[in-house]
Amino acid sequence: MNYVARIALVVAYSVLGLAALGRSTVQITTKLADAPVPYLVSGLSALLYTVIALALWKRWAGVALVGTVVELAGVVIVGTLGYVEPSWWPDETVWTGYGSAYGWVPLLLPIIALVLLVRERTAHATRTARKDPS
Repeated sequence: MNYVARIALVVAYSVLGLAALGRSTVQITTKLADAPVPYLVSGLSALLYTVIALALWKRWAGVALVGTVVELAGVVIVGTLGYVEPSWWPDETVWTGYGSAYGWVPLLLPIIALVLLVRERTAHATRTARKDPS
């Protein structure tokens, strides 16, 4: 992955992590009893975004790959459940409505990150195979 793409992803994940942390901190500390599942999901997403940002920064490709898969699954599951069973989501999370409150960035970002990470992994495997003629 080129330097600019990696930095852009680190910045995007860091911003989302801070936004989700702020949102979930307020929600959890002031009104957790009102909607515990959505507020804890927001807290979990904040943690996940932070881990992904750190993994991308440190070039821990495996951690970043797993994190983005978990993130994409979370966005799709929470987004779908929000429409199928709205009573489970009395308040929004970062992933509610597939991240619509955040301009669908929570849905698009892991897809972009996964494409870049898989391309990088494939390119690395190809380079390694070319070096090892056996």
